[in-house]
Amino acid sequence: MELQKYDGNIHPDEWINDLRTYFNINPSSKDVIIAISLVDPTIKLSTDINSFEKLCNELKEDISFTVFKNANKRKLQLLKYIPERRGGDTLKFVTTFRKLCYNGEINDIEEQKKYLFKSLPINNFNYISKEFHVKMKNVSSINELIKKFEDIILEESNLIIKNSAIALKHVATGKYLSSIKDLHYTTGSKKQLVFAGSSDLNLNSLWNIQFNKNLAKYTDTSVTLQHIKSNLLLGINNYHKSPSTNHTEVSCNGDEIKWNFKHSKLENHQGYLKSNDIINLSIKKTYFQGNNPVEFLRSHDIQFTIGNDTFQEVVCHNERLGGNDEWCIELIKDHIWSA
Repeated sequence: MELQKYDGNIHPDEWINDLRTYFNINPSSKDVIIAISLVDPTIKLSTDINSFEKLCNELKEDISFTVFKNANKRKLQLLKYIPERRGGDTLKFVTTFRKLCYNGEINDIEEQKKYLFKSLPINNFNYISKEFHVKMKNVSSINELIKKFEDIILEESNLIIKNSAIALKHVATGKYLSSIKDLHYTTGSKKQLVFAGSSDLNLNSLWNIQFNKNLAKYTDTSVTLQHIKSNLLLGINNYHKSPSTNHTEVSCNGDEIKWNFKHSKLENHQGYLKSNDIINLSIKKTYFQGNNPVEFLRSHDIQFTIGNDTFQEVVCHNERLGGNDEWCIELIKDHIWSA
């Protein structure tokens, strides 16, 4: 450890603490004199300094310390948080935020909250802003402030944003909604088949979710699901039946079809779609028999075969909802497969 000169670019308390650590390791009867000699000559000191405490106080009285604090406050005003999904670094941001508060001697928790709020990203601001005000209401320390901020960021990282890569796991069987490029039904529409495939994630089970706004709200958002490998959209065939149970056939095709979703566990849920939510997906048929045009996406243990291969059937139906109609949506944050 080497002794550092003081020129106003470090907080006096931090500099003095470093000196104390050094002299604890390397004792000297002239430690204060040595410390004074390390102060930049542009900083004028009195001649009667005989302790680290008095030296520290005089350094804080110098104009350089006022400039130092104000510079750190200005840096705080400019500080912006960037989530990891956009190339940011939360750990680095938190470290910088705490250091700037320390250097600027911003110790009041309400003032710290204001600076942290100003750093919030523009993307998904309405959601983050609302969560911030709710969670920060009774915060009384900077440690608690950072903990609540981390909670908000973790929740934000799980939001399903438009054009996200996602997977849909069938809750009852643990298998992912899948399709295979250029593999078609041999019955019905003979379009690209959809099935519940492997319980392990793979490229055939990746979908791009699209909707009009940046976030998908449960109360007013419909979505399209595009199979990433084939670029075809998840849809139904109004006039064709599924291969095994004669429900409505589900396939991938070029028609843009809107799916609605609702939370299967929380009735009348008002929030935003997040990774690991358990949902029911429904679609409104343009041609139907009976009084109900709305059908729900379902899978079950019933299978069908194409050649020598067996597939777990996926259908749409207008029967009573149950466990076979539940899908867990998973946000694929770092999918590295290539088509």
